[in-house]
Amino acid sequence: MIQQITAFSPEETAILEQSWRGRQMLAYQQAYGGGYDFCRFFRATGCGGTGWLFLFNATLLICAEGSVPEEEIRTFAEMHLPFRIECPAELLPVLGQIPNYQKLHRATFQLTPSAPSPAFCPDEVDESPSLQDVYGILQEGFPNLLEYSLWLTDVSHRCRHGMSKVLTYKNSSTLTLVYDWKGNVLVGQVATKLAQRGSGYARDFLRWIAGKLAAEGKQAALFALDVRISFYREIGFQEIASEYVLERQDIPKEQQEKGAL
Repeated sequence: MIQQITAFSPEETAILEQSWRGRQMLAYQQAYGGGYDFCRFFRATGCGGTGWLFLFNATLLICAEGSVPEEEIRTFAEMHLPFRIECPAELLPVLGQIPNYQKLHRATFQLTPSAPSPAFCPDEVDESPSLQDVYGILQEGFPNLLEYSLWLTDVSHRCRHGMSKVLTYKNSSTLTLVYDWKGNVLVGQVATKLAQRGSGYARDFLRWIAGKLAAEGKQAALFALDVRISFYREIGFQEIASEYVLERQDIPKEQQEKGAL
């Protein structure tokens, strides 16, 4: 049985805190609560275990403890047809049967501190940049970026509630601290303007933020699809996990504005 919920119990929180995806659910619930149509949380019970589903815009995140009702979860996914599904490996066979989804490999990297190049200038880091400028940088690198008003509403809300922080370097590279849950920081939305690619800006920026977070006693990670894995390996980040995500492949690029990063 799948039921919509507005909060997690202390026992559920303790379970979700054990994974990056679970911490993302907790962080978004803390920032948004359970009263928005575009940000909904569900509990799936049956088969001796419990699953938690987080539907945000067109992304579906799933966590599970024990055996969960796979067919019910598949039916739920078929009803909503999210652009992206992130789930435990044991659910991939059944969810992968939904038509028009492709399976993409993704690695999780731990941000291992190392020194930026001598050319890096910390004074050029802006920790309160114009979000319009940030969107302009992201737009050059992500075809599935949310439409500006939706993106701005989400990011500004998360920043105001202290869940997220957006930074830029030389107004050319950007990254987002998606959440900081008890010292576990998820980094995302890393991009550089086309004109500055190859400059080493993003490489130095990531090394700098890795060192800054480590100095604060925090553990940081980021997700990377295959096309970016070699870049993060070259920086010196450590690959700590490997998984697959599902993405819709039946939507033309010009209609993919619902896809979250």
